[in-house]
Amino acid sequence: MQKIDQKTVLKFFKKMNKPLSLREIRDGLDLGKKEAGRARDILKSLTAKGRVFKTRKTWCLVDELPVQKAVLEVQRSGVGFAIPFDKRRRDIFIHPKNFQDAWHGDTILVATLPGKKGKNPEGRIVRVVERATSQLPAKVIKPMGPGLVLARPANPRLDFSLVLETGGQDLDKDTMVVAEPMEQLEAGLWSARVSRIMGHEHTLEVQEEIVKLNHKVPGEFPASVLKEAQNLPGEPGKKDFKGRRDLSSKEFVTIDGAQAKDFDDAILVEPDNQGFILYVAIADVSHYVHPGSRLDQEALARGNSYYFPLSVEPMFPESLSNGLCSLNPDVPRLVMVAQMHFNANGVRHKASFYPAVIRSKKRLTYAQVNAALYLEEPETIKELEPVLAMLKKADILARKLLKLRQKRGSIDFDLPEPEVLLNILDGGLEIKARTRNFAHQLIEEFMLAANEAVAEFLEEKKSLFLYRVHPPADKDKLDSLFKLLTNTDLGPKLPKERDPRSLQRLIDVSRDFDLEFLVSRLVLRSMMQARYSPENEGHFGLASRSYCHFTSPIRRYADLVVHRALKNALDQETLVKPRLKSMKKVAESLSSLERVAMNAEREILKRATILSIRPRIGQGFTGVISSLADFGFWVELEDVLAEGMVRLSNMSDDYYVFRPEKQDLLGKRTGKRFYLGQKVEVVLQDVNLDRLEVDFVLDQAADSKP
Repeated sequence: MQKIDQKTVLKFFKKMNKPLSLREIRDGLDLGKKEAGRARDILKSLTAKGRVFKTRKTWCLVDELPVQKAVLEVQRSGVGFAIPFDKRRRDIFIHPKNFQDAWHGDTILVATLPGKKGKNPEGRIVRVVERATSQLPAKVIKPMGPGLVLARPANPRLDFSLVLETGGQDLDKDTMVVAEPMEQLEAGLWSARVSRIMGHEHTLEVQEEIVKLNHKVPGEFPASVLKEAQNLPGEPGKKDFKGRRDLSSKEFVTIDGAQAKDFDDAILVEPDNQGFILYVAIADVSHYVHPGSRLDQEALARGNSYYFPLSVEPMFPESLSNGLCSLNPDVPRLVMVAQMHFNANGVRHKASFYPAVIRSKKRLTYAQVNAALYLEEPETIKELEPVLAMLKKADILARKLLKLRQKRGSIDFDLPEPEVLLNILDGGLEIKARTRNFAHQLIEEFMLAANEAVAEFLEEKKSLFLYRVHPPADKDKLDSLFKLLTNTDLGPKLPKERDPRSLQRLIDVSRDFDLEFLVSRLVLRSMMQARYSPENEGHFGLASRSYCHFTSPIRRYADLVVHRALKNALDQETLVKPRLKSMKKVAESLSSLERVAMNAEREILKRATILSIRPRIGQGFTGVISSLADFGFWVELEDVLAEGMVRLSNMSDDYYVFRPEKQDLLGKRTGKRFYLGQKVEVVLQDVNLDRLEVDFVLDQAADSKP
């Protein structure tokens, strides 16, 4: 008799090379009664992990079956794609009739169906390995009887209903709850019980909670993580200063938004002969958070901080993110410094990197710097007097860096960044373009410069770290863009090349022809997604040969990886150097978690937008056509940062044909044309939080004007 574990069972499966019953496993491994019971538990565990698959009375190795382990992604249209764990395999198209009982986000086993040819093979789901969630935000639709209500999941990608046991609580229509699904009652209907009542759906607090649950955004920190954070000192001590340069007398400042509480970076600019010395000091999180610690494991699992209009789910507990690691004014803080020397034209000719201790002299906001430097407000000038001369030098250097970056072809999209504003008095919401001034640009230029300098240094040292890579724009999409623009006034001005410099020139020229909206949107859509990788592929959008993220280790785990690599390269640490295979896994995980954060931020913005314009149903707006499809077109409003759809089913004057090559809709009878970038007058017809939709109709009164 022998003791067994998962490894033993898997080895035996491979040796026998066939499906096995529990008796065959017991006899083949000569197991006693106790170990036979353990074998059953191991098989259950391997089934849950998707390593083995049970068919009637036997178990099979998943690797030996014509099935793949994947994650189900359901599109808004209702169809799904199985995204294989094996990244070398193509995504598999899943028709809703082949979902079985799988939901969006579930880990599944999928079998490929024969016969379908094309971009994606077609498949059917044979088993749900693991549910994506056991806690669903749901909306009460109507009562069904004593202690029961009918509800619908708040995630538009979950197309089923819930019969909810309320536990004796009275729940009004449109109340949002957290539901725990139990068993399937019939196709499209599940039983569930109420875990928690969130509140009415028309509040931003509830909508934030819905988004966090939908995207599994991490919330409270585990007790072990908080305990580890509590064991750290409240302030750095003398032993922490050992081996660091003392820059505490230098005029470092932080410049952030007015609401910011975690300060990753501080800057300082000094004259250097005819040029400049730029110091970018970044919080030395790696001094406190060591590889493999509970803080480190939790930060890696989160990947980044998650930002919402009313709250933040940080990567580190508040005692670190807002305290010990935050570069607060007038207190000593540990930093990693990138010290860069630039000539009079802003060209970097030397850089050095080292650990240091600083004491920030001022916590500045973008609005303050703008008021002092650019609006020249006397009161603010007086307030910033101690650091004003330094800020003026910083402004000169930032403008030189921007000019050089634009010259090499870095692409800048001048698109409004939405911000959710809450009226404290009446609770009303407003979505406005975030105010930007050159103070924002100043910090961006310095952070870009530091990120590039660190990446180039680590590359020269042949260090293993995470690059921030951005592949070239999609060739087919660029070809379609240039083909479309050939038929516009821009036609004769189109560049022959398709590099970043040419695309930026195209955006600049489009302003002269009132086509900036059209060109910016189409160029943006042609772009690939930036990601992390231990292998350098360059950064297309920034026209940078070598780039990484170094400047935000409080809120991005990738930056913490770079800090550790930098310390290793400087012989400041004797950390075990990571292997390429493990670094690739970290890069994939962080890129994936970054997309989760982006999707969560987009969804809360969409939900906040619907809440903000819901009281304005029936009102007219001016907008621009931002996208088209064969069933209608989307309109982006001018005075309110909101987007909605005009459906062809609501247009009764003609039949319209979608022409993708021209990005327009053409009326068959009237010849009336709707095209990308066109200004239109619309009326807000309806909003729907369940489907996250905003519906417009064309303003007939405006349409009838000559």
